[in-house]
Amino acid sequence: MRALLVALAASSAVVAAARSTWSPCGLSMLSTITPMGERARRYTFGGTAAWFIVGALLGGATLGLLAASLAAGIGALDLAPATAVGAAAVLALVTAASDAQVASFRLPGHRRQVNEVWLDRYRSWVYGAGFGWQIGVGLATFIVTASVYLTIALAALTGEPLVAFAICVGFGAARGVAVLLSRSATTVERLQALHRRFDSLAASSRRATIAAQLALAAVAAVAAFGAAGGFVVALAAGAAIAAVIRQERATAPALPPSGAEVAGL
Repeated sequence: MRALLVALAASSAVVAAARSTWSPCGLSMLSTITPMGERARRYTFGGTAAWFIVGALLGGATLGLLAASLAAGIGALDLAPATAVGAAAVLALVTAASDAQVASFRLPGHRRQVNEVWLDRYRSWVYGAGFGWQIGVGLATFIVTASVYLTIALAALTGEPLVAFAICVGFGAARGVAVLLSRSATTVERLQALHRRFDSLAASSRRATIAAQLALAAVAAVAAFGAAGGFVVALAAGAAIAAVIRQERATAPALPPSGAEVAGL
C-alpha cells in the first residue's frame, strides 16, 4: 500500500498544480510574464520564464522540506499501511467537500497575491524567480483549491521524507511550467484570447478537481475499507455534486427574454 500512497500523492500534486493555474495569482502570471510584457520591459520572455521556473522549483523544494519533515514524523509512528491509506481517503473527502463547499464548509486559506510593484523595481531575474518561488511553494499566495493541502498531507502519509520532498518539487515544477502557456501572447488580442479560453474552462477545472479528489478518496477507501468504504465515498460524491450544481445554478446569469416574451405573447 506504500506504492498506492505514493501514486495518490503524486496524482494530487498534478491536480493541485493544474487547478492552481486558475487562482488570481496564476492568471496574473499569465498576464504579466508574456512575450509582449517582457519586450516592453526590455527583457526576453524566455529568460524571465526560465527564472520563473527555477524559482518555482525552489518553491516546491521549500514546500518539500515541510512535507519531508512531516513524513519523517509519520514514519517514526510506524503506522500500518491500511491506516495511512484510510487516513488518505478521509482527507481527500474533506478537501473535496471544501472545494465543493458542501454545507458552506471551506478549509481556511488566504487571498494574498504577488506584489506586482516588483516588475518596475527589480530586474527580470529577481521578479521572475521571486514570483516563481511564491507560486511554487503553494502556500504563499491565493489558495484556490484544498487539493494543495491534500498533496502535502498525502506526501507526508507516505512516511518517506525523500518521496515527500520529490512530490512537492514535482508540484512546484508543474506550477512553474504553466508560465509557458502565455508564450503565444505576443499581442493584446492574443492575450485576451488566452484569458477568454481560461475563463471558459474555469468551471470545468473546478468540477474536474473535485471529481479527481473524490476519485482519490474512492481508490483509497476501497483499498483500506473494502466495498463499505466505496459506498461511503459514493454518498459523499453525491453530496458534493449536489452542492456544485446548486452553486452553479445560483451564480448562472439570467437568460435573456425570448422573442415571444418581448412581444408580449
